[in-house]
Amino acid sequence: MPFPPCRTDSAVTEGSFTMLNLINPDTLPPPASNYSHVVEVPEGSRLAFLSGQVGIDTDGNCPDDFAGQCNQVFHNLQAALAAVGMELSDLVRLNAYLTDAGDVGGFRDIRDKWLGDHAAASTLVMVPALAAPNWCVEIEAVAGRAK
Repeated sequence: MPFPPCRTDSAVTEGSFTMLNLINPDTLPPPASNYSHVVEVPEGSRLAFLSGQVGIDTDGNCPDDFAGQCNQVFHNLQAALAAVGMELSDLVRLNAYLTDAGDVGGFRDIRDKWLGDHAAASTLVMVPALAAPNWCVEIEAVAGRAK
């Protein structure tokens, strides 16, 4: 059976090697914001699975506001990726959890500030609470990079 037609919106490249193939099949509706329906990681790539990151810095401080926490989360994701020789552009998938639907627009703005045009596969879920009462955003992620 042939593959359905698709839109390949972009790819992340390293030299002449295409690292990630970001795909939005024509058989699905266009993404609602800056994400891809499918991210293909080439055979032989290294994968990193990041636990949920929250808005706490290395000193244990947590901002009181959503924007402060969300920016810290992306900083923490960047630091976790750097520990394994990867960057935010290596992100394949994000699962984001927010406690307030009113923060969706702010989340998208901050995500786009940190990721630019990189459109990893993504899920955004509203939850009643996270593990600590003052946390308002948590993101877990998967990244991939050629060996």
